[in-house]
Amino acid sequence: MWKFASVLMLVLSTAVGAMAQSGDSDVKAIVGANVVDIDGGEPIRDAVVVIEGDRISAMGPSGSTRVPAGAEVIHADGMWLVPGLMNMHTHLGVIMAAQKAELANEKTTELALRVAANGRDVLLSGVTTIRSPGDKQGAALALKKAIAKGQAAGPRIFSAGEGLPITAGHGSDSGVETYDGPYELIKAVRSRVADGAVWIKIFTSGGISTPGGDISEALMTPEEIEAVIDAAHRFGRKVTAHSGSSKATSLAVDAGIDCIEHGYMVDRETLLKMKANGVWLVPTITVTQPASTPFFEQQGSPPWYMARRETVGKTHWQALRTAIAEGLDIALGTDFLPSEPIDGTTATIREIEYYVAAGMTPTQALRSATIEAAKLLDADKDSGSLEVGKYADILAVPSDPTQDISTLREIQLVMKGGTVYRNDIAGGSRASGR
Repeated sequence: MWKFASVLMLVLSTAVGAMAQSGDSDVKAIVGANVVDIDGGEPIRDAVVVIEGDRISAMGPSGSTRVPAGAEVIHADGMWLVPGLMNMHTHLGVIMAAQKAELANEKTTELALRVAANGRDVLLSGVTTIRSPGDKQGAALALKKAIAKGQAAGPRIFSAGEGLPITAGHGSDSGVETYDGPYELIKAVRSRVADGAVWIKIFTSGGISTPGGDISEALMTPEEIEAVIDAAHRFGRKVTAHSGSSKATSLAVDAGIDCIEHGYMVDRETLLKMKANGVWLVPTITVTQPASTPFFEQQGSPPWYMARRETVGKTHWQALRTAIAEGLDIALGTDFLPSEPIDGTTATIREIEYYVAAGMTPTQALRSATIEAAKLLDADKDSGSLEVGKYADILAVPSDPTQDISTLREIQLVMKGGTVYRNDIAGGSRASGR
C-alpha cells in the first residue's frame, strides 16, 4: 500500500490550490444565509458564520454576530447552509462493467490519477467526508495521506483498506487474495490495521454481482466472523459486513458486528435484532432501484445481472422501509461514486431522496448524510453539523432542505475545512479541473 502512496504523491504534482477559491485570509465569514438546524429547531435566519482556519469560530444572527475586521466575506444572501454531506459506502477505485476491458491492465500510476480525480469530483459534488469499505490497492488510504499533505484535494476519508473476501465469495476475483478460516482472517485484520485502516470489511453473503453464492445464504462461518470482529475490536477498529442475507446478518450481529452494508433481503426480525444491538445499516438503495437502471444499461451489464438486480430491488426496498419504520440507526451510503450522475442528480442526492420516499422526513434523511454518518464514524465531535468548534464543512443550497430535500440537487457552495472549492452563488465560478 505504501508503494502506492509514494506513486500517488509523485503523480499529484499539480497545485491543489488551483481548485481552491478562497482568498489568502485565514478568517472568513459567510453572511446573508440561513443556517439549517438538523436537530429540527428553528433555523438561524440572516446569519453570520465566522470561520477561523478550518473550524467555525462563531455563528448567529447578523444583528448580534460580528464579522471580524479583515475577514474574507462570502455573500450568500437568501441561501440555506447545511453541513457537508457524508457518504458511508463508496469505492474510489471502482471499475464499472464498461471499463473492465479498458482498465484490465491499469498501471499503479494510472490508478493513482484515476482515484485522485474521483476524490476531487466527490468533493466538488458536495460530499466532504466518505467511508471506503473496501479499497483497491489501498488507494483510498494513499489518497487520504496525500490530501493531508496538501498534495491533492478530496473529501475526508475513513477507509477499511482492502476488504477480506473468502474464496469463491463476493469480492473474490482472479488475482484477488482471499482469506479462509479464523487464523488467516485474524492475520489479515492485523495487516489492515498496520496499513492504517480504521474499519475492517468482510463479505458474509453473496452479492448481486456475484455469479455464485446465494445472497440469502451465510457464506462465512460463525467462527470466521467472530475471529475478525474480535481481532479488529482489540485494535479499536470497527467491522462492517457486506450482507444481503438475514442468516448472515443474524450471525454477524451475534458476533458483535458494528455495521451492515446493503441489507438486500434482511427481514424484520433480523432488523429488530440489529436495532436491539445498536448495529448500523448503510442501505445503498439506489443501486437496486429504477433510478439507476439506465446507468447499468449504459454500462452493458449482462441480462442475468439486470434480472437479479430487479428481483433483489423489491426485497431491498421493503427492508429499507421496515428499517426506517422501526427506527434503526441508518447512515447514507451509495456503493456508487458519490458524484456519479444518476437520474439528473448525483448518486448521493438520489439516495437521500429515496430515503424520504421510503418513509424518512426530509430532516431525518439529511441527518443520515450528516450527523448520523458522523456518529457511525465516531467523528461527531468534529463534523456532521454546523456548530462552533466543528470543521467548517459547509454547503449552500437555494431553499430549506428540511422542507424539500430535492433542493440538494442545486448545491451552490462547497466549503471543506474553511476552504471554498466551489462557489456558484451570484456568478461565482466553479472550481477548476472539473
